[in-house]
Amino acid sequence: MFVAHRPLLFTVAYEMLGSAADAEDVLQETWLRWVEVDLSRVLDHRAFLVRITTRQALNRLRAMKRRRETYVGPWLPEPLATTPDVAQAVELAESVSMAMMLVLETLSPTERAVFVLREVFDVGYEDIAAAVGKNAASVRQIAHRARKHVDARRPRKAVSATETRAALESFQRVLETGDLQGLLDVLAPEVVLVGDGGGIRRAARRPTVGADAVARFMIGALGKNDVPPSFAPTSVNGSPALLVRRGGEIDGVLAAHVSDGRITGLYYVRNPEKLNRVESETPLTLR
Repeated sequence: MFVAHRPLLFTVAYEMLGSAADAEDVLQETWLRWVEVDLSRVLDHRAFLVRITTRQALNRLRAMKRRRETYVGPWLPEPLATTPDVAQAVELAESVSMAMMLVLETLSPTERAVFVLREVFDVGYEDIAAAVGKNAASVRQIAHRARKHVDARRPRKAVSATETRAALESFQRVLETGDLQGLLDVLAPEVVLVGDGGGIRRAARRPTVGADAVARFMIGALGKNDVPPSFAPTSVNGSPALLVRRGGEIDGVLAAHVSDGRITGLYYVRNPEKLNRVESETPLTLR
């Protein structure tokens, strides 16, 4: 039963934590508690497993919030390789996108748990209440507040994987040629670049804003090495992305948010501690 629901439990934990490594730890903790349960007294195994997972993820999320206060530079979620079929589940693909995961970071731990369980997985209010230690009426209020908060900050419309892939292909071509004007053409005027090196690899300590600033930064940063970068298309967090290599070694993952055919957000994860899973498929599923 645990194995049957493992993909769901992993996805719940990952959406709450933004870290695949921590999500795996939560699943280990969930398993240790699950094996001690008297299953004859459990009416709904799926709901009970989600409850255990949520409680463990909440505990870990509260501890992680404190750790992130000392994180060097901007923090981005750990990129997670996903199979192409995830993009077909539009709601799930949006919920694990880099842009949405950053919005979820602005919620309190309890708000995040309630939002993920209700909006992404359609868990009932009573079951959510049992998972977060609140009554159902309180959970409804939290869900309303969290939904309003997220709606004010989430990307305005969902973009197809095809549109994102086309924009990234254009972006890749102009990066490889160092064409500044071409880069400006593919970037939206208000584009924002967020880099995450975690203090281990070089990355801007603050987001870079504006097409001209982002274009010059990207061309300059990628050219500051004798070994030119190479780019390969991949799929992370339910959307097309670019895997960046130097000398055969992974340098980072570049994800993007696209609107009206132009890139409005770039998310460049270079922290090597977050790059362990970008070449292995971890399918995400709602079931």
